[in-house]
Amino acid sequence: MIEVYFTPTPNGHKVSIMLEEIGLPHHLIAMDVLKGDHLTADFRLINPNGRLPAIVDHKPIGGGAPLAVFESGAILLYLAEKSGQLLSNDPRRRSQAQQWLMWQMASFGPMQGQAHHFIRYAPEGQTYPVDRYRNETVRLLNVLNGRLSEADYLAEEYSIADIAAWPWARAISAIGLSLDDYPAVHRWFEAIAKRPAVIRGTDVKNATNLSSARPVLSEEQWSNLFGKNMLDAPTR
Repeated sequence: MIEVYFTPTPNGHKVSIMLEEIGLPHHLIAMDVLKGDHLTADFRLINPNGRLPAIVDHKPIGGGAPLAVFESGAILLYLAEKSGQLLSNDPRRRSQAQQWLMWQMASFGPMQGQAHHFIRYAPEGQTYPVDRYRNETVRLLNVLNGRLSEADYLAEEYSIADIAAWPWARAISAIGLSLDDYPAVHRWFEAIAKRPAVIRGTDVKNATNLSSARPVLSEEQWSNLFGKNMLDAPTR
């Protein structure tokens, strides 16, 4: 059994989709980041960085004690290795999948995440960071569109690279962008959205509700997400 410490964000949905695709037994543990579930000392034993998602595999590769894995990209790689699925044995396609996974982890997710922060959460009127991160998201969408104009999937066949990028493509509407402007991305997005495992993997919710265009947070909720409570959280 794999325990999944989960909140329904793009990074969380990478893992819930992956587990539905490969069919490994798992249990989602709902984490409420507004209440600070991710700030506890117990959770820091699982993920010293205090971020979601994270997993604990009670039957890990190679046996032995339960294994905790954090960082969504590392989780996808681990699950691909454990299941033997969605990461090709062909050296070229395997490298392509790893490259596009790293692109998502290093660029498409973080840059768009900053755009979400300054557009949806930060005090209004900060035009420079809004323009900076939205423009970088547009640039990265053009990179993605270019790749998908020459291949059906990022690594030529459906893989962990697509699972990593797809939830972030879905999230662009929250920062005022549209997939209609990126026809190859739109084609790829719609094809993946129809997969039964993707439908199941995104139909998971918990108490955290950050779906509105500009969520209204209490002082405590803000601190749990971005402020002093984050700084004061215990480290192991």
